[in-house]
Amino acid sequence: MTERIMQEDGGTPTLTDNSLIVDISDALSEKDKVKFTVHTRTTLKNFQKSEFLVVRQHEEFIWLHDRYEENPIYAGYIIPPPPPRPNFDASREKLQRLGEGEGTMTKEEFNKMKQELEAEYLATFKKTVAMHEVFLTRLASHSIFREDEHLRVFLEFDQDLCARPRGKLQQLGGLVKSLGSTTDQYYLNATVRDVNDFFEQQMNSLTEYHGQLKEATMRTDKMTEKHKEVADSYIKISGGCVQMANIDPGPLDKFLMKVADSFEKARKMESRVASDEDLKLADTLRYYMRDSQAARSLLVRRLKCLAAYEAANRTLEKARQKNKDIHAAPEVQEAETAQSEACERFEAISAQAKEELLDFKTRRLHAFRKSLIELAELEIKHARTQQELFRKSLQGLQELM
Repeated sequence: MTERIMQEDGGTPTLTDNSLIVDISDALSEKDKVKFTVHTRTTLKNFQKSEFLVVRQHEEFIWLHDRYEENPIYAGYIIPPPPPRPNFDASREKLQRLGEGEGTMTKEEFNKMKQELEAEYLATFKKTVAMHEVFLTRLASHSIFREDEHLRVFLEFDQDLCARPRGKLQQLGGLVKSLGSTTDQYYLNATVRDVNDFFEQQMNSLTEYHGQLKEATMRTDKMTEKHKEVADSYIKISGGCVQMANIDPGPLDKFLMKVADSFEKARKMESRVASDEDLKLADTLRYYMRDSQAARSLLVRRLKCLAAYEAANRTLEKARQKNKDIHAAPEVQEAETAQSEACERFEAISAQAKEELLDFKTRRLHAFRKSLIELAELEIKHARTQQELFRKSLQGLQELM
């Protein structure tokens, strides 16, 4: 299935001094890849033009993320998590199974089921585009990240960045890298004693928070899936009523058609409820699950810096013991310089990390509050609409009796 999204112009922000505004204006889904058209407008002097378009694939977004993660300059920052890999396999499999079972259902049921699955595919596609756009907008709006040369190249260079799609071996390498990061955390926690209670509490809190988000995301996905199953059941009930009315037209045919129409309207409503829960709750949980992992990665980098500082202290102590009778020995001077630099790096990353973690708490509270309020308002709206639908449906059925 090939799908395309053209973003609507919903009021473009006005450029001011030092503006960098990035969005994904167009996206094309092909069989094995998605092409994102990245639109940039800027007044920053390090760009050649004030507006330009480039086409990027997912692997190029990962390339950009890795450039930030591997740069020691950004060790004290929470690096925005990379967007998830586009995955439409589940939707494609459902459409394939639907095609295989076409002969077991009526034409009307088949068309409605197909509409549901196509809508699900489109929703997944839109979310994929949104996650890639969020990644870029976080970089572009950050006072430090936006100055990076790799971001300028990503946004401005109109050729392929040579970030090739990952094969199975490279994907395995990514898994090993992830496991290595987790192993680093456990090893450092066991071997390095953090003298700062704030960071120790943050590591424990983020680990528990990440686990709770993972569990909540799984439960939300199950809840959303149940709403979709209810919508599918309404299709079958509606189709059955239509079939019965057509088989034996008589006194009940109008009654059955009215029932079928009511279930069809209820089906559309259940689909909207599932979509809203997925968008406002599941997506928020899933994003901050990845963002909390990015915050934990910051704490691991800080522990590595602490371990290097402690190693420099031990090296300096050994050098002094070895050269205690030699005035200003080169070995001691070299160890003192290394120890001083390690201390500066550790103090700098600690100060920056504290600011980042406090900002992360404020940011996530604001995001969850906003999403939950919007979800609650939508749930109330849907409940009232559903109540009105049932009232009108019962009234209409009573008039036919």
